[in-house]
Amino acid sequence: MDCKTKIKELRELTGMNRKEFCKYFNIPYRTVTEWELDNRHAPEYVLRLLEYYIRKEGLVKLPADIENAGERSSCHEKTD
Repeated sequence: MDCKTKIKELRELTGMNRKEFCKYFNIPYRTVTEWELDNRHAPEYVLRLLEYYIRKEGLVKLPADIENAGERSSCHEKTD
């Protein structure tokens, strides 16, 4: 996977916009923008570290329909 696709995928996994992602990871906004525009390439180890940290710290956001699935099912339970 190329840098452009990977960095965008990682950012979207967190549910953060570019500005929030940059602030959270203390990466200059211009740097992430250049990575996502494919004008510059992040070192492979940076991508691996970001992915590791995002997954280990539980920063992965589930889509709203998956997150709310448990809530919806509990609304339809029978009460005796």
